Amino acid sequence: MTADDTFSRLDDDDYPAYTMGRAAEMLGTTQGFLRAIGDARLITPLRSQGGHRRYSRYQLRIAARARELVDEGTPIEAACRIIALEDQLEEAQRINAEHRRSAAPHTAAT
Repeated sequence: MTADDTFSRLDDDDYPAYTMGRAAEMLGTTQGFLRAIGDARLITPLRSQGGHRRYSRYQLRIAARARELVDEGTPIEAACRIIALEDQLEEAQRINAEHRRSAAPHTAAT
């Protein structure tokens, strides 16, 4: 991978650009918290060739949401379940909106 390839990937939300230490610092949390949400399978960080965890911006947004819930007093396991359910709801709403858009021309024509 060239330097140009690497720089172009920095805009990719799924590119694992952040080390565990940097991710924890950005979120204002501990590395142990990141390990815990990884153990709960909320996020699965990619691993560098040396085996170090690497996080994407998308994963950091999920981790930030988990931290919000935990800071409000929600147990970490429950926070992870809430986030998974929120994600499922968002996906279902997106699919429903697509179906409504695709059905609208057919309904208007009849």
